[in-house]
Amino acid sequence: MSEPPSILIVEDEYPLQGVLESVLADAGFASDILSSGEEAMTVFVARGKRHKALVTDVYLGGKLNGWDLARRMREKDPALPVVYITGSAGAALWRSQGVPNSVLLEKPFHPERLVATLMGL
Repeated sequence: MSEPPSILIVEDEYPLQGVLESVLADAGFASDILSSGEEAMTVFVARGKRHKALVTDVYLGGKLNGWDLARRMREKDPALPVVYITGSAGAALWRSQGVPNSVLLEKPFHPERLVATLMGL
């Protein structure tokens, strides 16, 4: 039996982490959920695990924000699908800061919308 597709989620709001993990598991996805861009880069590079997509909040604690994180990950894997999630002014910056061919979901969003987006990748 093959492993379920893995999604790398970077979100610093703990209640939302739990919701996303549960909804993705119900949809047949595995997930690595982290709260900082630095942790995500470590997992992405060190584990060598192939993720189906990166889902990242735009504004994270730490030195790496979601924009920078996605750019760095795309340097390592140019085909990595990226879904940004943001609850603030991030949507206005998406066209200039987001990586090409990315998707943006504005908070609050229904978690099934994320599942539908990931299924379409």
